[in-house]
Amino acid sequence: MRRKFVAGNWKMNLNVAKAKALVEGLKAKIPASVPVDLAVFPPFTMLSAVGEALKGSAIKLGAQNCYFEPEGAFTGEVAPGMLVDVGCELVLIGHSERRHILGETNAMLKKKIVAALAAGLKVIYCVGEKLDEREAGGTEAVLYQQIHEVLGPDVDLANVVIAYEPVWAIGTGRTATPDQAQEAHAYIRREIGKLYNSQAAQTLRIQYGGSVKASNAKELMNQPDVDGALVGGASLKVDEFVGIIEGAAAAR
Repeated sequence: MRRKFVAGNWKMNLNVAKAKALVEGLKAKIPASVPVDLAVFPPFTMLSAVGEALKGSAIKLGAQNCYFEPEGAFTGEVAPGMLVDVGCELVLIGHSERRHILGETNAMLKKKIVAALAAGLKVIYCVGEKLDEREAGGTEAVLYQQIHEVLGPDVDLANVVIAYEPVWAIGTGRTATPDQAQEAHAYIRREIGKLYNSQAAQTLRIQYGGSVKASNAKELMNQPDVDGALVGGASLKVDEFVGIIEGAAAAR
């Protein structure tokens, strides 16, 4: 059985003091023995402080992005090795805001994943369709491209988690129904089976992201192919994030 994995993407929010207060609030309410894998992804400026604050907790530290070169004249970018140096164990790659606001392509995302894995980071790779693509019946076509153009034999899935995030549900208050989430997750798992093998497909964890809340977390994660959640705004609120974690722990 795949262990549930709940991660909080803080996006461009908080400051060091607020981030440390959030961590202390989470540590006070989440036992070290929680039966769910946990991580938070602060902005770059808070990584060191949050990493220190997380010590002694069950929560791992991740970054929201990285570049694909190890060093060099790339002003404003952060190399995977730099993230390892400040204590990160994970990195998000391919979030829809990076794709659709900042123009990151599948070709670039593939290079980022390869570089991150080579540096020893675990990767949460984000996929998902926009509203017009879903309404046109193009969900599977979009997911197919995002999987087949980025993953493959040169990407070891042992240290990769996929997060399915329908773009129309991110920060909108709209959530995919459990059936919609399951349908997309099952499709992703089938394609991974074709691209790799059945064992890789069954081992891979696939998170759902998109307006996840304490009130819907358990129902979403009760779906057979939904293995956790990548949480945005709700991860900035102690009680809401803890409620999602509790929902994951209670899910079958």
